[in-house]
Amino acid sequence: MSLKKVELMSDKHIYWHKGNITKADRNQMNEHRSCLLWLTGLSAAGKSTVANKVDELLFENGIHAYVLDGDNIRHGLNNNLGFSPQDRKENIRRIGEVAKLFVDAGIIVMAAFISPYREDRDAVREIFTNGEFFEIYLKCPVEICEQRDPKGNYKKARQGVIKNYTGISAPYEEPLHPELIIDTDKYSVDDSVRVILDCLIKNDIIRLR
Repeated sequence: MSLKKVELMSDKHIYWHKGNITKADRNQMNEHRSCLLWLTGLSAAGKSTVANKVDELLFENGIHAYVLDGDNIRHGLNNNLGFSPQDRKENIRRIGEVAKLFVDAGIIVMAAFISPYREDRDAVREIFTNGEFFEIYLKCPVEICEQRDPKGNYKKARQGVIKNYTGISAPYEEPLHPELIIDTDKYSVDDSVRVILDCLIKNDIIRLR
C-alpha cells in the first residue's frame, strides 16, 4: 500500500491511506463519471431549487448524485461558523474537502452555496483534477432575488437585523471564467436544469436513458 505523507501545521504527521478500490473503479461500476457541480450566486438566485431538480432527474436515470446545500451544512458540519469573511472561507474550504470525498466515491455532487468570494471558489477548484469541477453561476439581479426572498432575509438585512448579508452589506464577486452562466431571471427551473444536463452529457460525464 502506498502512503502519502501529509505534514500538519501542528507538526503532527498523518498519512493518506489509499484504498484498494479507486475512483475509476467506482465510475466504471456506476457507468458514469463523478464530478462536482458548484452552483454559486446570490441568495434566492435558485441554487438549491436547481440543484435538487438536477438531483431528481439524475436519480430517475440511475445516476448516483447528492446535493450539499448551504443551509443544511450549517445545521451540522459547519454549525460553529458565522458569516465573517474568515468563517465564510472556512465554510467553503470544508465543503470543498467533503465534496472531494464524494467525488472520490463515484458520486456527482451538486454544491449549492452562495460562496461569494472568488478566491475561495478557485481554491476548491484547485483540489480537483481537470474535468471534475464545474463552476455554475446562477446569475440573477439582486432586485429580483429580493422580490423572491423566500426566507425574508433580504428584508432583515435591509433593516440591519442580519449583518454581513451578501448583496446587501457584504460583497459578491462574480466568477470570471465559469463553465456555465445561467440567468435565472430569464430561464425557468426546467430550462436551467436542461442546460446543466446538456453540459454533463457534452463533457462525457453522464448518458441519459
